[in-house]
Amino acid sequence: MPDMLEPKDALVRMHEDMKRALAKAPRERRWVMVIDLRKCVGCHACTIACVAENKLPPGVVYRPVLEEEIGTYPHVTRRFLPRPCMQCENPPCTPVCPVHATYTNEEGVVVMDYDQCIGCRYCITACPYAARTFDFGETYTAGLPGGFPFLVGQAVADAFERTSPFEYGERRERVGEQSPIGNVRKCHFCLHRLAEGMLPACVTTCIGRATYFGDANDPDSLVSELIALPNVMLLKEELGTKPRVYYLV
Repeated sequence: MPDMLEPKDALVRMHEDMKRALAKAPRERRWVMVIDLRKCVGCHACTIACVAENKLPPGVVYRPVLEEEIGTYPHVTRRFLPRPCMQCENPPCTPVCPVHATYTNEEGVVVMDYDQCIGCRYCITACPYAARTFDFGETYTAGLPGGFPFLVGQAVADAFERTSPFEYGERRERVGEQSPIGNVRKCHFCLHRLAEGMLPACVTTCIGRATYFGDANDPDSLVSELIALPNVMLLKEELGTKPRVYYLV
């Protein structure tokens, strides 16, 4: 009987939701992320997936997982809070940019224009969620011992690190002072993946299905159901930033 069938996996449903969303005009979509804190186990798989997907260098993190110890010894435990960019509808980071290098695109995602960014870092200071980091041009291979076979391995690894991912629709080689070195970088909901009908890397990697993504303007989408629940929370809602990342508590 139909009611005895197993429920559809969340990833399958989100992919179906995405197909409907991508069939609409970009301005008609409202991308949101929902993170179920009751399911997050602090494995940091989403953080590592994001680093790998976007080839992030040392010091640049788009999706950290914050940890807090709660309780009174010896009855203590830990709770975890994944914190990507909130993709605010009223972002305090964009109006402070003197060269308009950061702005909200037509899909409602706050993005960076590396060609415009002058590295002043005003937006880092303005963000109340600490969701922006600066690319100082560092690499994981710097300082490794030379000589064969280390030299060969370092050359291969360094070449990999110097090649940026397909971020914001184009590839950029991280060489010298060339962008994105010297620029502010941030989570962008994996726009390059969305354009191909794929979910953000952090969503597909979550081992406990604690992260959801989709179009909140679609009343039949999974995220629309989740953000309508009574146990939804927004970070620093009192600031009026109107985040597009929701938490289930």
